[in-house]
Amino acid sequence: MSSENKDVNGDLSSSGNEEASLTSNDLVYLQSPATSRPPNKDYDMKRNAVKALIERYFYQLQSGCGNPKCSNSFCASSGKVAPMTPNEIAAKALQLVSQEAKLCDFDNHLAKIARTQNDSPTTSSNVSSATTPSKQDSEMMGSNEIKYSEGSGMSALIRASSSSSTVSTNTNISSCATEEEPIPHIIPTTSCAWIPHNIELNQNVTNPPKSSMPTQPPIDYLDNKILEELIEESTLCNNFERLTDVIKDVFGDINKLSKSFMRSLNQKDLNSRAATSKIQALLSKSPKDLKKEDLRILEGETEKDEDSSVQVEENVPTLDVVEPMNTDEVYDDENTTFQSNRSDTMVDLESLRQIKNKLFDLDKSEIRMALNEGISTLIEKLKFSVTFNWENVLHCFVILFDMPFASSTFADMEYIDRNLPKLCSVARILPVSAQARLARIWATNCSDLLLALVQCCQQLITIQTMFDEEMAQENQEIISVTKILKIAFYANILASELDTRKSLDSQDVDVVSTVNEDEDDIFNYMQEPKGNAHKFAEDPLEKELGISSLDCRVPLVPLEEFYNEAFSEIIQMDRDYMSYRNLSFDPNGPHFSFMLYSFILTPATKVIALYYDSRIRMFSERNLSLYTMVNYNSESNHRPDLKLRINRDNIISDALIWLEMVAMSNPKDLKKQLVVEFIGEQGIDEGGVSKEFFQLIVEEIFNPDFGMFTQQKDTNYVWFNTSPYENDAQFTLVGILLGLAIYNNIILAVNFPMVVYRKLMGGVGTFYDLKDWSPSLYSGLKSMLDYEEMDMEDTFMQTFQIRYNNVFGEVVEHDLRLGGSEIIVNQQNKQEFVDLYCDFLLNKSIEKQFKAFKKGFEMVTDESPLKLLFRPEEVEMLVCGSRKFDFNELEKSTEYEGGYSKETQIIKDFWNIVHSMPEEAKRKLLEFTTGSDRVPVGGLSRLKLLITRNGPDTDRLPTSHTCFNVLLLPEYNSKEKLEERLLKAINYSKGFGML
Repeated sequence: MSSENKDVNGDLSSSGNEEASLTSNDLVYLQSPATSRPPNKDYDMKRNAVKALIERYFYQLQSGCGNPKCSNSFCASSGKVAPMTPNEIAAKALQLVSQEAKLCDFDNHLAKIARTQNDSPTTSSNVSSATTPSKQDSEMMGSNEIKYSEGSGMSALIRASSSSSTVSTNTNISSCATEEEPIPHIIPTTSCAWIPHNIELNQNVTNPPKSSMPTQPPIDYLDNKILEELIEESTLCNNFERLTDVIKDVFGDINKLSKSFMRSLNQKDLNSRAATSKIQALLSKSPKDLKKEDLRILEGETEKDEDSSVQVEENVPTLDVVEPMNTDEVYDDENTTFQSNRSDTMVDLESLRQIKNKLFDLDKSEIRMALNEGISTLIEKLKFSVTFNWENVLHCFVILFDMPFASSTFADMEYIDRNLPKLCSVARILPVSAQARLARIWATNCSDLLLALVQCCQQLITIQTMFDEEMAQENQEIISVTKILKIAFYANILASELDTRKSLDSQDVDVVSTVNEDEDDIFNYMQEPKGNAHKFAEDPLEKELGISSLDCRVPLVPLEEFYNEAFSEIIQMDRDYMSYRNLSFDPNGPHFSFMLYSFILTPATKVIALYYDSRIRMFSERNLSLYTMVNYNSESNHRPDLKLRINRDNIISDALIWLEMVAMSNPKDLKKQLVVEFIGEQGIDEGGVSKEFFQLIVEEIFNPDFGMFTQQKDTNYVWFNTSPYENDAQFTLVGILLGLAIYNNIILAVNFPMVVYRKLMGGVGTFYDLKDWSPSLYSGLKSMLDYEEMDMEDTFMQTFQIRYNNVFGEVVEHDLRLGGSEIIVNQQNKQEFVDLYCDFLLNKSIEKQFKAFKKGFEMVTDESPLKLLFRPEEVEMLVCGSRKFDFNELEKSTEYEGGYSKETQIIKDFWNIVHSMPEEAKRKLLEFTTGSDRVPVGGLSRLKLLITRNGPDTDRLPTSHTCFNVLLLPEYNSKEKLEERLLKAINYSKGFGML
């Protein structure tokens, strides 16, 4: 014990009394039940000493020493003691004893109070609140005879610390003191944090009320008014300890924070919420238990007594009332009964942000520290809780996730770095229904901060990625933040411009399993039931919200903001794909796959995942075929690959015949690796021959002269012929070709409008798609929708009958509604006209053709994670390649062999020639070296071109291995000769031969 404390307890702390020295073992002994301890005179003496010492600490924490200049952080007079209940003070006193903390000298500042056994309870109560035993008192009073008033007695202390029972109010005090002096009311002049508002500083108070003591009553919640008063008081006194203590206390307690920052509800809002709750209760009943009045409510009618009071309620003034939270109702993870489809919140976000801006404008580090410490405490409580009131938890989450984004000029980076990752990890406890509710709240009330939330989450992921690249995809912080990003992703969709309208036809457009419904359908393909194989990949949050990324037309936050390029660059997709496959076998297993959170991955990274999936399926089909060949000697019927023997002069007919044979006999063979052989040529297909095959067949099959597709005049897009020459089976074969290109990682020069990819992904064409399909028609229909004048009939002179030209140039009339030629488009039905018109052009007019086309596409891709990984815009990039044509990227990524390097003169000349070429010549060079003139997803840097030396100066042309992206370049002796030889090679590059 320090020298300051040695003379506090008189002879108990004298140098001659060795028994007064306490150890931790002594304290354990003293705190154990008396009945379990063996009799020990030394320990009894120490027990008496420690009781007196605890009393001193208790009094010091509660009432202080009375010195207005006290600097002891464990004394209430210093203003540094946080508000505590008597129970908390008792526990703190025990802790200070074990720490040998500093004790103030009471005798210098407080007069001694005489106590007699004859004092009345009232008198004793008045004096005991400011009394401490003197040295003589400590010597003369026995340990079992000491009784004190409420809040400062040893009996209250022991009961509070052991059983948390009600503090004793017994004021009978034994004393043999010889003096009586009045106790002055001491008001500190250095701090006003604990001065009550109803007492003036110059007021003469003989017996100050209990509220004037330094220990203030606890604050159970915070709102704008309370915090403003605390800020004003702290600023006036230049002491922010009271403010920081309150912030730490409230933000560290779930119940207190869930009652904080509550918004006011007027009577109309309350009536609406009550009606909604009543309807939900009725819907939960069995139909046979519903009464007549209940049915009337469900039908939207009001009850009789409500009808009669409507007029009266209209004249009643609106009152602002606060709806109390129901803290008694507790939900658990398996039984969440609150409404997940609600988007309202009781958090007064406007006031919350105003007061946070005021707090941040103070620029006090202790305020941010208190906030961070309080939130850390709350997070730990949530982490180890068993049951939750989800309404309260969501209330807290809305506040906490809003904390770092309330000010446009202030960003609490310590909060983001320290608490946001922990907050995300705890938010994983939310059940799906609570996640849906949080997404709706963010979309409705916090849409202005969604971008900031996304950017902060991306920052955390990037920092963790840079910190440990090897283990990034197992990093739990990255996983936690990614799960919160998914909630923000769907909140962004909800807050965006949505188009959830489906085709006006009652039939489902997704008809993969609806086969043989047309008599001319020659394919015997039936989509196999997958059981639970793909159910694990269904997003429960998407299902709970009832939306899809397909519904998002104009996103509030661009969906590209959700890509994390740093993480996408380092993630090992082979390992992540194996986790994905393991989840398909054991959905409840410990594995985590970012493929189920594909919004965070760039398209280039998702292409790698799709590549692994395709290759594994190819190897599986190949091994199965080899096993069958070895065991059943049926080589002719079970090839390990899908081989097409094609004649260049009849490429379309040969290809379609081969694919038709495979599709009719065994559609699963379409999932084998494609191998193309051009009859009469020596080329061996290692990828390059297949690329040229697809390029040639696409040029012919999408030619309008072939009759299957037409070309839009104003956009050059190809579209399905509404009156084709071929039957629907030919469209199925074209769909198979498109699926094979994706499955074999081949880029096509296909110029489909975006609506085709939306329909392939399960959507339908609507008015939004018309802008891309036909901008001129979109502009005309939009002007009709925007026209608000009442002379619309005379201005547009449009009926529900439309006219269009077929492929033969004939004018065809079509009624959008029965008797459409007689129905004039007006202000009331113009939206219906536009919807029917778009539905006819984009869906109904090509319904049979597109069904067949999609069926062929699904025959190849039905088991792949294509729909899981890609949005329609990304599928277009996957099929057609990137639109970014940057040869500088290709130069940076090119490698050299055979003695060449980037410093070799001929290499410098080569790139000077290439950069000076027009775009058409560059595309020819790309086709010459790689087999395709399309840019892969991710840009030309993904090609990894290899230039190797092919001998000294010669008259031979450059050659290439398109399968491996290798250019064989002789070392020509001049730049002019290099340019002449190179241009001739790329302009005469059809066909394959053996070198």
